[in-house]
Amino acid sequence: MIIKNKFAVFALGVALISSSVQAQNTLDEVKVTSKTLRGSVNAIHGAGGNIGVSAGKDGVLIIDDQYAPLAEKIASALGELGSDKPKYIVNTHFHGDHTGSNAFFREQKDATIFAHANVRIRLASGENVNPASLPVVTYESGIQFHFNDETIHVFHLPSAHTDGDSAVWFEQPDVLHAGDVFFNGLFPFIDLDGGGSVPGYIAAVETLLNKVDDDTIIIPGHGEIADKADLEAFLTMIKVTNTKVDALKASGMSEDDVVKTGLGEEWKSWDWNFISEERWIRTLYQS
Repeated sequence: MIIKNKFAVFALGVALISSSVQAQNTLDEVKVTSKTLRGSVNAIHGAGGNIGVSAGKDGVLIIDDQYAPLAEKIASALGELGSDKPKYIVNTHFHGDHTGSNAFFREQKDATIFAHANVRIRLASGENVNPASLPVVTYESGIQFHFNDETIHVFHLPSAHTDGDSAVWFEQPDVLHAGDVFFNGLFPFIDLDGGGSVPGYIAAVETLLNKVDDDTIIIPGHGEIADKADLEAFLTMIKVTNTKVDALKASGMSEDDVVKTGLGEEWKSWDWNFISEERWIRTLYQS
């Protein structure tokens, strides 16, 4: 069962808060916690995207780093796992709830940031960008790390959640960090303006399913730690709801009329504070 509490699926919700002071106060309340998974791999939960961590004799590598105001708390949690100075950071995409602490870890902890080339392009195009927040190593199709006696495969998923998505598979312990190509038990955010698309998202989820088995532990971008069955349920939801919206659109229904019709009781539990049923329908219709 997915618990949709105040912070576990905080995701991009801070973006909805109009007052920066209010946002800061909300983030001040966040508790950052870690969970050991398998091999060197741990997960850190706070607000924003789930963080993957490889911690061992070679040091610490992290996948994503949430919001900037949480950087100190994240560093403290990493310290409990072995070191508050990650050697490497992999950004799964460019959104601020996954990249917000980049500059902190590069400037104060000397981390090297890796990401798909489009992540750097999109971050660099923002207003008042801090150069320290930008990835310094970029790739097109992917990259491998040999770290803490494990092989870590980073691979690009085109035109999915954004145009710069990566997923990360820890080969030996068989743990997959899916980035925001997986919202466990939740309607996903597909950033159409950021290069994402519904067909590309579906293809990306299918790619991930082909890489996992029943023993794989999956760290979703948002939501609780998952397994293959959870990912299959997620893909089913997307395909079924997309087919329904496509059919209603083809029948001549307007976007607002499809919203009024809704998706049916079966999918009510997937609704959450950031991606409501209405917003999911509009994403499907527009894509």
